[in-house]
Amino acid sequence: MRAVVYSGYGIMPELTRVADPACPADGVVIAVGASGVCRSDWHAWKGHDPVVLPHIGGHELAGMVAQAGPEVTSWRAGDRVTVPFACGCGRCEYCRAGDAQVCPRQTQPGFTGPGSFAELVAVHAADANLVSVPDSVDFVAAACLGCRFATAFRAVTAHGRVRAGEWLAVHGCGGVGLSAVMIGAALGARVVATDVSASALNRARELGASFTVDAGPDDPAAAIVELTGGGAHVSVDALGSPATAACSVRCLRRRGRHVQVGLLLDGPTPLPMDLVVARELEVHGSHGMAARDYPAMMAMVADGTLRPGLLVGKVIGLEDAGRALAAMDGPAQEAGMTVIRLRP
Repeated sequence: MRAVVYSGYGIMPELTRVADPACPADGVVIAVGASGVCRSDWHAWKGHDPVVLPHIGGHELAGMVAQAGPEVTSWRAGDRVTVPFACGCGRCEYCRAGDAQVCPRQTQPGFTGPGSFAELVAVHAADANLVSVPDSVDFVAAACLGCRFATAFRAVTAHGRVRAGEWLAVHGCGGVGLSAVMIGAALGARVVATDVSASALNRARELGASFTVDAGPDDPAAAIVELTGGGAHVSVDALGSPATAACSVRCLRRRGRHVQVGLLLDGPTPLPMDLVVARELEVHGSHGMAARDYPAMMAMVADGTLRPGLLVGKVIGLEDAGRALAAMDGPAQEAGMTVIRLRP
């Protein structure tokens, strides 16, 4: 099969031919229809998230089952599917409870094994991890779901519990943040988006943000409190920095909910816990979304309530994947995610 492979960290990935993946007994091999190019893939390529070299990246994917293992009961060749970026083992107490996103033995295509920058990718524990993609949802849109969109959906709905008419603050308007903006607006929330990039804020307004706040010169938390008449009901740190995490907590009204989605990679991060206590705030971490929780989101995608395809900035071929990954070394040149399309 054709695949985009890098032999060392920071070395330009190249399109080459490699052996087809073996089908796990409890898993499937998926013929990739489309795959997103995510900042997390860039981190693996740079060595920030160590992987076994040489390596095939890619973890946001949709496609068709090409082969199913003998232990698989729910899927067969030809089924249109996608998968969460964090796949559970299917057997532990967390997976049995439906919480595969925190499975201690989870696998991640593109990190713990070869990923979806290829014509074929293997996925373990298929009965626990595969999600059906309706015919009305194309592979490019479905490839947007597995990482940033599903992560934002669970953060906003399960942890944030956003209701119509509530104020939702979103800190950082990258892939996860813009997804949260779209989802919050679709649920009837009044969304305030904050970022340092004017183009990102413009995109947030296009996707449904009621207000935007420049995070650069002044205190975004104070501006959000003023705009919302006392603070947001729910606030999501979609970037992941000590400043945005603290700002997300400080912008909440009493009894508000903070959801931390952006990774805090520099170690322990101080939060204003005095406000958490005095205002009875809730603080949640959120890591992806298990396959069992996809149907509600997929139904909203299928009926057009949610339109993840609007988050796509560029569609490329597999031969351009290496250059797209390397281009993430600098600031984003345009709003929107890049998706590799391999088949209609």
